Amino acid sequence: MDRSYARRTQRGESIQGLGGGAFPALLLKGWVGRLGGLQAFEVTAQLKSIKRQQLLDMKCSTGELQVESVCRTLYNAFPSLMQHLPGPHKMVFSSCEFMCSFIRKEVENCQKGGVSQEQKDYTHLYLAQIDKEKIDSTTTFDEDNLVQVIFDLFAGGTDTLVATLSWALLFMVAHPNIQEQVQKELGSALSPSKLVCYEDRKRLPYTSAVIKETQRFSNVILFGAPRVCVDDMNVLGNFIEKNTLVIPDLCSINLDPKLWETPRQFNPNHFLDKDGKFIVRDEFLPFGTGSRACLGKHIAQVELFVLFTSLVRAFTFRLPEGVKEVNTEPVIAAVLHPRPFKLCAVPH
Repeated sequence: MDRSYARRTQRGESIQGLGGGAFPALLLKGWVGRLGGLQAFEVTAQLKSIKRQQLLDMKCSTGELQVESVCRTLYNAFPSLMQHLPGPHKMVFSSCEFMCSFIRKEVENCQKGGVSQEQKDYTHLYLAQIDKEKIDSTTTFDEDNLVQVIFDLFAGGTDTLVATLSWALLFMVAHPNIQEQVQKELGSALSPSKLVCYEDRKRLPYTSAVIKETQRFSNVILFGAPRVCVDDMNVLGNFIEKNTLVIPDLCSINLDPKLWETPRQFNPNHFLDKDGKFIVRDEFLPFGTGSRACLGKHIAQVELFVLFTSLVRAFTFRLPEGVKEVNTEPVIAAVLHPRPFKLCAVPH
């Protein structure tokens, strides 16, 4: 990743320019999307704002329309008929086509520029691998697969990251004492000139606990991906027949009073021992578990940690003047976002 851009990201220049005024939390969408673009295409670090915003709006409409349950059910039942009828599903297909077209053009731009040893973004590395395996007739490395993988990176990661980061800032506003403690830890553990990196989490137990508690309490994904039982089995006295479709209920785990001391409260102490050291909880499964756990787990953890710590390190987040209450009720969708809200980011 371009280091000059990384510095601008960690300084929060897009928020800095607001001068502490109120801004909609949806501003985070463009910031996170730009980071995703850098990971995929080094050459698109300076994507024009209007093109990037159009891409993100298309992607988010795809995610939101996935919860149009009636339309989705009808399409799954009568796909041939629904192809000829108007409805939200048409916008989903249009969004997917736009995203794939955008990605394919960027891949072509990368190909025209050639591949050098210095270029470490995903697209250039993938193109280099295609070149290495072009004589292998069984290889799965090709341009179509590259486009699909980058599509998955945007579609599968951006919305959940924006939602989690929005919840994190909302919780900081709702709990200013926790925000202050995070800032105190960041100030004592990191020098002012040092850029935050993922390895710093080892020196930031309280900040790490706040991030994990945000993931637990916000519960942005209610259910895990469906699985099929491959054999007859008995789980805790419940018989599950072979070929049964099983949908993991992540919410029931995150809010189980048998597992968490205060499941209905935002409490970072859930991830701290009595000495204030960070602890890994086996009950914490935001990315699923086993061989079918989320493939984007590591990159999501890195992004969330770096973005959150950089923001709270640079700003103190408060409610706009005249706003007294924080609404923590989610918008029910495929990904649970907080209800639209505004924040003030005061340089710290």
